[in-house]
Parts: sequence; structure tokens; C-alpha cells
Amino acid sequence: MRTSVAIIGAGPAGALLSQILHNAEIDHVVLERQTRDYVLTRIRAGVLEWSSVEVIRAAGVGDRMDADGDAHDLINLAWGGKHVLPVQLKALTGRQMMAYGQTELQQDLYEAADRNGTALIFSAENVAVHDVTSDSPYVTFRHNGVDERIDCDYIAGCDGFHGVSRAAIPESERTEFERIYPFGWLGILSETPPLPHLVYTNHERGFGLCSTRNPMLSRYYVQCPIEDSIDDWSDDRFWSELAARLPTHIANDIVTGPSIEKSIAPLRSFVAEPMRHGNLLLAGDSAHIVPPTGAKGLNLAVSDVHLLSQALIARYANGDTAGLDQYSSDALHRVWASVRFSWWMTTLLHRFPGATDFEQRMQERELEYLASSAAAQTSLAEQYVGVPFV
Repeated sequence: MRTSVAIIGAGPAGALLSQILHNAEIDHVVLERQTRDYVLTRIRAGVLEWSSVEVIRAAGVGDRMDADGDAHDLINLAWGGKHVLPVQLKALTGRQMMAYGQTELQQDLYEAADRNGTALIFSAENVAVHDVTSDSPYVTFRHNGVDERIDCDYIAGCDGFHGVSRAAIPESERTEFERIYPFGWLGILSETPPLPHLVYTNHERGFGLCSTRNPMLSRYYVQCPIEDSIDDWSDDRFWSELAARLPTHIANDIVTGPSIEKSIAPLRSFVAEPMRHGNLLLAGDSAHIVPPTGAKGLNLAVSDVHLLSQALIARYANGDTAGLDQYSSDALHRVWASVRFSWWMTTLLHRFPGATDFEQRMQERELEYLASSAAAQTSLAEQYVGVPFV
């Protein structure tokens, strides 16, 4: 095969890039090592910055998001089992967020790919990239027992943290930064009406989060030891632990029910530099991971795709390579800002193993300061909603 752009990975980053390139009439092929059903059943993020909403709309895949997503203009920070601070996102910044599950966005993107007739190849085995610093890079893979090759101009590595793209950058030319957090998030989905607004809670028992996917689908989390298994957590234990970490009036408003999905996710901060090596360009989780506390993971993927797609469009429209030359530095500027905010939120709200009562009091005093300072709330709100992409 010969194409302009070979996209490795058909998660939200790769599939959104494909949709934007299709709209710009740029030839491309998408490879995905998993099956379509596997990708569609992965439970991931669900909070979109408004800039992400605007990119998704501009790509022509926002109709269901606008119909079923839940726009919200504030978040609540709770602590000490009794204090609650509403942070008025829209009033402080003029911008709001959209609750819309990543699995829903993924479905929208795949349905668009079907309509477009996109060359989207699932169950691609042994994917490898070659000659990325030459003018003739190519990708090899095995599909249905047959070895295949794609010659291309550029390779977009959108294949996640465990993919092959990042590893194609030599260690001598790649710098990685990592912080692994000593706990996980136990998350459940429940077909119950969610609370009207997101609630983040700091408690001496650990962190908790009340989130939403749609008017009849709730997403809840509690901090747990990373060594725990979901078998250790019955639904009853989960609901009891979540309630114990929330102020009573909020806990009383939660509608409980059987979980329809339950998983434990590790937390890490990770950045790989650079995000371009020759004609290989990384986007999304292949280049960076953030703990979900700051609601940045999916939004960083959309931001990367926005920058990369505009650079590729300029290249094929008039030969302008400035955007491609600046892609890594421009993307990393936003990445590091989001990594810092997510680290700060994680440090503020979680109970770290071995933490003393002094450290717990320092977290609570920080939250009290936020409650007393309009400037501090504005700073938090600006970072939470994210700066505009353009």
C-alpha cells in the first residue's frame, strides 16, 4: 500500500486524526492491534474541555455529543467530611466542560469512519515502523496471516503507552520523565442518575470522585491500594466507602445500584520528549500519561491531534512544514502544563501511604485557602477548563 499518512492506533487520538484528515482529503490508513469491539468496550475518560468540544464539532462528529453530553459549569471540592467548595468554572473563566464518555466518542468516530470508507485495519499484528528519519518511511504488519507493508510520507504514532511508536525513537534521542503514584483508582459504572455536578473529595480515608456519563449512567471512584483486586471490593463495600469519604448531605443524594463495570486503574505521570523523530510524530498516550485527577488525558490527545492535523493540512495544501517543525515543542508546552496541574490536583486530594496527620492538615488548609480566595479559585478554574487550543 501507498498512502500519505500511516496512523498507528485507532483509539480516540488516531480515529479523530483520521476523521480530520478525511475532511481535508488527505490519504491515510489506520492500523489497530486490537479488535474493534475491544476498543469500544474500554472504559476511559469522560470530561471534555470546551476546546475539545469545538474540535470534535469541527470534525463533523459532534451531533450525538451535543444531544447526549452533559455540559457543566462547576465542580465541587469537598474535604473533612463536611466542607464543600463549588468552583464556578464558567463564571470565573467564561468556559465550561462537557461530560461525554470516551467510549461514546469512540463509537461516533468509528461510525464516521464507516461512512467515509476509511481504510481502518483492526487486529494488525507485529506492527513495526521503519526508516522514519528518511524521506521514505514505511510500516510493516501482519493481517489475516499475510505480511503487509505501507509506504508513506509520515507516520502518526497514536498507539498508546504500550505501543510500538515511542520505542521507535532511539533511547539516545529520547528522554522520559515519570512519576508513579502509590495507589490506584477503583472505578465503577452504575445505571443510576448521577449527582448534578462533579464532586472531588479529600478525606483521611482517601480520595473519592463522583462523576457522570449521561443522565442515567454514573461513574464513581475511590482511592485504593494498588495491590487490591476488584474481587476485594463488593458493590456494598464500594458504596459504603464512598459515602464515608463524602459530606453526609452529598452521600445521602447518591442513588446506589449494582455496578455494570468495575476496574482498578494505576496512576502515573509520564512524558516522553521529543514528540517528533524524523517523519514519526507521536500523539496522545504514546507520548504522555497524566493521572485522571485533572481530567486532562483525553483532552491532551485532542490537543495533540488538533496541532498535528493542522500541520499536516498545511503541508499538503501548500508545502508549508512550519507546523510540523514546531509540532513537538508546541504540543509539549501544553502537555507539561497539564502534567503539572494533574500532579497538583493528585497531591492535593489523595492520602499518600505513610502520610502523617500534619500532611493531612496541610491538604485541608490548602482547600480552606481555595475557599477563601477568589484568585486561587480562578487559577484552579483556568487550569481545569484548559486554555483554548488556538
